[in-house]
Amino acid sequence: MPTFAQLDAITLADLRATGATKWKREDGALGAFVAEMDYGVAQPIKDALHAAVEQGLFAYLPEHYRDQMQASVAAWLQRQSGWQVPRERIHEMPDVVAVYRAAMEHFTPPGGKIIVPTPSYMPFLSVPASVGREVIEVPMSVDSNGYHFTHVLAALERAFDTGGRLLVLCNPHNPTGRVFHRAELAAIEELVERKGGRVFADEIWSPLVFPGHQHISYAAMGAAAAGHTITATAASKAFNLPGLKCAQLITSNEADEEKWRAVGHFPMHGAANLGLVGTAAAFAECQPWLDDILAYLKRNRDLLTEFVAERMPHARVTRPEATYVAWLDLTDYALETDPQTFLLEQAGVMCTVGTACGRVGTGHVRFIFAMPKPLMLEALERMAQALEQVPVRA
Repeated sequence: MPTFAQLDAITLADLRATGATKWKREDGALGAFVAEMDYGVAQPIKDALHAAVEQGLFAYLPEHYRDQMQASVAAWLQRQSGWQVPRERIHEMPDVVAVYRAAMEHFTPPGGKIIVPTPSYMPFLSVPASVGREVIEVPMSVDSNGYHFTHVLAALERAFDTGGRLLVLCNPHNPTGRVFHRAELAAIEELVERKGGRVFADEIWSPLVFPGHQHISYAAMGAAAAGHTITATAASKAFNLPGLKCAQLITSNEADEEKWRAVGHFPMHGAANLGLVGTAAAFAECQPWLDDILAYLKRNRDLLTEFVAERMPHARVTRPEATYVAWLDLTDYALETDPQTFLLEQAGVMCTVGTACGRVGTGHVRFIFAMPKPLMLEALERMAQALEQVPVRA
C-alpha cells in the first residue's frame, strides 16, 4: 500500500515523464484541471492486466470478462450502500458520458430538455446539444457561511414545468463535493415522480467519500426512484483508470432493462476488454489501496481549505465531503480577466474555468487536489502570491 511519504516523494519531473494530460503543457503550468490522480494504480489491477495481456484476449469481449465485472460491481454496490443490483442489470459502457448520452437518447422523449443543477461537471452542460437537446441550468443554493451547496426544489420544479424531462443528479457532486443526505434525495424522488420525469444518476465518485459522510445510491431510495432512474458508475475516478474505457450503466426496473437489451448493443460496444478486467480487480481487490488514498486525499483537502482561509482571505472554497475536486470562488478579487486565465498567466497553475460549469461559475475555478502534497502546496502558494497583488472589490 502507498505511504504518505511515498506519495509526497512523487516529483514534478516524475509526473512530466508520464506524458499525462495534466503535466504535458509546454508552458510548464502545474496541472489542477483534469480530474485524475497522480498516485499510480493499485498492484492487483496491474497484476490482473498483465495476466489478461498474457492471455491475449483482444478480440471481441469474452463473456467471462463481463461476468467478472458484473459480479465485482454488484458486490461493491452491496458493500458500499446496501444496494442489491441483479448482476444482469449492470452493463459495460466506455465512460459515464456515454451513459449520459444513452439516458437522453433512449430513456427520454424526443426534444425533452435536460435539467442540470449548476455548477456542474462540464460535459453535462455541453453534451446535450450534440443529441439535439436543450439544457436548463438550475443554480444550486449556497450557504454563504459554510459554502455548502444544495438543490433548490422550487427551481427544479419550474424546470420540469418548462419542458425538462431528465434531471442530472451527480452524487457525490462534482464540482462542489457534496454527498447528499437521504432527506435531500427523498425530496428529489418525490418531485421527479410527481412530474413524470427521469433521473440520470452519476455516481462515479461514490467510492471517494470522506469519513463522516455516507453515499446513498439514488435508485435504491425506493420504488419510485428505481422506476425513473438510469445510474452510471465506474472505477475510473477512485482507482485512476479513465484510460481503460469502462463504466457501467445500471437499470433499476424491468421496463428499462428490457429497453436496454433492445437498444444497448452498439453503445456498449465501445467498452474495452482490459477496462472490464481492471474494473473487476479494482472493486474486488483494491479496497486497502483505496483506503490509503482516501486518507491522503483527506489530508490534502484539509490542508487546502486551511491554506485558502489563511492565505486567500477574500476567496471561498468548498470543503468537499467526497471527491478530489475543490470549487474556488474568486469573485471578490477585482481580476481584469477570467480567473483561469489569471492563474495560468500570473501563477503558472492551470485550473478549470468556472463558466464551463455553468453561468454561476463566473469568477470561479475548479481545482483538482489529487496531486502530491508538496506540489499542491506549491500550486496554492503561487496562486496566493498572485492574488495578493490584486485589489479587492469594494
